[in-house]
Formats: sequence, structure tokens, C-alpha cells
Amino acid sequence: MLEPEIDSLIPHVPFDRRTFIKAALGTGFAAAVLPVSAQTIHTDSDGLEAGEVAFQSGGTLVPAYRAQPKGKTDLPVILVVHEIFGVHEHIADVCRRFAKQGYLAIAPDLYERQGDPTVFTSMQQLNEQLVSKVPDQQVLADLDAAAAWAGAHGGDLNRLGVNGFCWGGRIAWLYAEHNPRVKAGAAWYGRVTGAKTENTPANPIDLVANLHAPVLGMYGRQDQSIPQDTLEQMKQAIARGPAVGRGSQFVVYDDAGHAFFADYRPSYRKADAEDGWRRALVWFKQHGVA
Repeated sequence: MLEPEIDSLIPHVPFDRRTFIKAALGTGFAAAVLPVSAQTIHTDSDGLEAGEVAFQSGGTLVPAYRAQPKGKTDLPVILVVHEIFGVHEHIADVCRRFAKQGYLAIAPDLYERQGDPTVFTSMQQLNEQLVSKVPDQQVLADLDAAAAWAGAHGGDLNRLGVNGFCWGGRIAWLYAEHNPRVKAGAAWYGRVTGAKTENTPANPIDLVANLHAPVLGMYGRQDQSIPQDTLEQMKQAIARGPAVGRGSQFVVYDDAGHAFFADYRPSYRKADAEDGWRRALVWFKQHGVA
């Protein structure tokens, strides 16, 4: 089933075809999360162009999964920023969900230079051996390049949004502080404070004055990795920041923990996930992305 999709993409970028097939994104799950839940959602690609593409960023060919309505142009664009586990089946499915709503959704592999997150069997290994080595500056540049690809392939960059989960939730905040073209962001359980390193020199709370767009932050009150007081600190910082950032909102689900949107994991909370998805779609529409 991959062959026609890949063949249709060959004119866009130069790459070795066999390597491209081997490295296809959006299939399978990371070893660290197996076995996946029986409730895992699968969204079909009927009416969509969906599959792997690639673009140049800083001299590297970065793969990405994208989905968009077939045969349509001038589409609103959503950058989907993956979880700590990379661009696996769940992230590809989220892209298809956005595409079914009329978006061009693209999820770049933001770990391309550092390695394959699917091979690590524990979160500790994944963090220490891969994620800690990924520079924020590189990530933001790759997202800029992904947006440029989208703009050249049917997307309207005057209607640009960013949506991120977990590790990508933090990045969604940072990207709304980085790119003035972003109209709105949705950050799902992304931390706003934390340790600073050479690769992560600032956190979202440090850059609130740079917010170019309002962000909808969705969190679980039972999430031990993101204390509620850090969200209160972020709210206060936003209130002192520019007017556009003051339009940001926080939704905290009382019974949810981390990764409550991740339907392939035991952490999934169906009612909260569905409510958050509905809110995100309304948010993007309200702020000129849809």
C-alpha cells in the first residue's frame, strides 16, 4: 500500500527510495509503550493524501508524516509536534484526524539527527540516550522548515497553528513564542518550567513576553510530572505579558493524569480526551487557523 504514495512523493525531494521505505513514519509504536491498548483509535485515510514526505532543514533531509484533504489547496496548516516517543501510529492518526477536519497536518520527525525513539525499552533510556541530546534550536528550525514545506504543497501559512503532546506540548509553547506566523497553539500536558541545559536553555515560562499567539493548555490535575503550581506561575507570567498571549487559556481535568489523550496507553481518559479535542478544534477556528 505504500508504493503509490511514495511514488507520488518522489518529485518533491531527492532521497534513496529503499531508505525511505525502511524509515517510513507513522507505523508501529515505541518499545517503551508496548503492549498498546485495545482501545487504540484508528482513523482511515479515505479522501486524504496521507503518508511520509521529507524536506531539507539545515542540511538534513527530515522525514515527516502528513495528511491533507485530497485534491484541495489553500488549506489551513497544523504542525503536529510528537510526543517523547516520536512520530508513531498515534501521531499519524492525529494528523489524519486533523485532515478530516480540513487541515493540512504535518508531523516532522524532530529526532531525525539523534536516533530512533522506537528502539528504547524504557523511558529512562529514551530520555538519557536520545531526548536529552535534541536541541530546542534545531527543533524550532525543523518546524519552520515543515511549515515551509506545507506552504509549498497546498497549505496556507497565513492560517498556521501548532499542536503538541507531552514533550511536544512544551515545544508547542516554544513555537508560539518563536514564529510570528502562528495564529494559535494547543499544548497538551507540556511542561512550562524545568531544568535548563545547553540543549534546552529556556522554558516556555521564560519566553512569555515573546508569545505571538494564544495557546490553549490542557492538563491533568493528577499529572505528577507537571505540578499545578507551575501552571499557576505560567498564568501569572502570561498575565504580565503581551496582549496576544493574555488570550491563552488553561483547562485542567480533575481526574486525568499525564497523556490522557493517548488512546493507545492505559493513561487514556476518553471523556477528557474528547472534550480536549473538541476544544482544540474550536480554539483553532476562533483564532483564524481553520
